[in-house]
Amino acid sequence: MAWIALFFAGLFEIAWATAMKQSDGFTRIWPTIVMVVTMLLSFGLLAWSLRVLPLGTAYMIWTGIGAVGAFIVGIVWFGEALSASRVLAAILIVSGLVLMKVSTPT
Repeated sequence: MAWIALFFAGLFEIAWATAMKQSDGFTRIWPTIVMVVTMLLSFGLLAWSLRVLPLGTAYMIWTGIGAVGAFIVGIVWFGEALSASRVLAAILIVSGLVLMKVSTPT
């Protein structure tokens, strides 16, 4: 169950980072509210998963999901640049996440 909570914490991290971008420096109220709510959910689920999972593993996976997810949202939603080197960097992050998951004792 902790892994599922951690996965959703990562998804909420993507949501709050996206809302932060849309808040335009906290000048737009609704994206700012969405950011705060999803940030609280993300941190709450991360904290809950840390009751069971090792700190280093949980934090790396949480930030990795957020980083790769924000990268994808940036490309799809905000039209950010897509290049072979950026895709390779994202693949390396995902590879590290998978390795961390399979090497963590249950």
